[in-house]
Amino acid sequence: MVEWITRVNDAVNNFVWGVPAMICIVVVGLLLAFRTRCVQIRKFGLSMKMTLGRMFQKTDATDGAVTPFQAVCTALSATVGTGNIAGVAGAIAIGGPGAVFWMWMSALLGMGTKFAEVVLALRFRQKNDKGDWVGGPMYFIRNGLSKKWHFLAYLYAAFGIFAVFGTGNATQVNTIVTAVESAVGSFVTMSDSTAMILRIVLGVVIMVLLLLILLGGLKRIGRVTERLIPCMALLFIVLSLGVIFINIKAVPTAFAAIFKSAFNPAAVTGGIVGSMFMSVKKGVSRGIFSNEAGLGTGSIAHAAADTDSPVQQGFFGIFEVFMDTIVICTMTALVILTSGVTVNYGAAAGAELTISGFVASYGSWVTVLTAVAMCCFAFSTTLGWGLYGARCVEFLFGSKLNKPFLVIYSAVAILGATTDLGLIWGLADTFNGLMVIPNLIALFLLSGVVAKELKAYFAAKKELK
Repeated sequence: MVEWITRVNDAVNNFVWGVPAMICIVVVGLLLAFRTRCVQIRKFGLSMKMTLGRMFQKTDATDGAVTPFQAVCTALSATVGTGNIAGVAGAIAIGGPGAVFWMWMSALLGMGTKFAEVVLALRFRQKNDKGDWVGGPMYFIRNGLSKKWHFLAYLYAAFGIFAVFGTGNATQVNTIVTAVESAVGSFVTMSDSTAMILRIVLGVVIMVLLLLILLGGLKRIGRVTERLIPCMALLFIVLSLGVIFINIKAVPTAFAAIFKSAFNPAAVTGGIVGSMFMSVKKGVSRGIFSNEAGLGTGSIAHAAADTDSPVQQGFFGIFEVFMDTIVICTMTALVILTSGVTVNYGAAAGAELTISGFVASYGSWVTVLTAVAMCCFAFSTTLGWGLYGARCVEFLFGSKLNKPFLVIYSAVAILGATTDLGLIWGLADTFNGLMVIPNLIALFLLSGVVAKELKAYFAAKKELK
């Protein structure tokens, strides 16, 4: 059964992430860059200034909304996760070091794409029957496009429901279990049966925690993520900078391998990874898995922000992609490439490869800290994607099914703790790709709206001067 699912998924995955998908992602990214005059580059300094400044505003949100800081933390909780840790490791192993270069390229376009998604989410959001702000691709498709395009909204929501179980839950829990097993294994030897018991126990604990937080609603999720995200990001960055400093002499070689392998993978991987397209495919797909630009999911969290300015909140989207991919993913790559650990090119890899990079530089004691960081990363992602799944369910069936969905979603943690990593990642890649299609079509059709919102925002700022 598993083999059959794997074969079917591989076939769908190869189609979804084939040449047409790569072209669509690039074309839409370039179109948005043209329509906004490369707002992600042109206004990068302003976006960083505005974003960081608003992060420290501790004002309370109105009913049915969260503060802008809580909104960005909820979105970051979903983006900063296994894509940064296990995803980068997997991309390097299958696509060679050059996959990191293509992650960067996708991020440069992705900053503009995420900006547009957030702007549209706030422009076309609405209140639900509980008085909460809801939005995202399914809403800006339905509220922003004519009826003939509305089927895309329902497709997006349907794909989203399936995607959250793999992308947002199973892969994250698998990373948590791997991190804890590595930490425990550094001090004691476990039999296979003991390891399985540990996995099941961890799955149950995570399930209970998810239920306690997710059933508390958007505001509880926001309160948890605004405390968790800054702490976990700082811990991971400090640990990564330490590895880079210890292996500083290997940094130029690592960057050389990234740039060289981007266009000639075989020269770096010894011929095991010989296809440039494979490097591009893994870099772009893992980049989107990590920063979610083009996926549209992050805009679901932003839609609940207590703000009247779509463009102002859109700058948070630029910040998210920059921090997620340009900063954190790059640090993960350097941990792997500078630490001297052996990368088995052509074979699947995950969090264990990143952990081995830390261990090679610090020693086995660091597995405790890396386990804490990775558990926080992955758990926070399950929270963000739980919200996304609930919003997709609500869009299709109404809010009455939100709680039953969240119970099922939380229970999947046990499956994620005990399932093969390769199949989980494959399914996550496939459903991510399926979600991208309706979202990119909507971004293409609504690109003019984004441009008008941006122009009106800066025209209003000029009048105030």
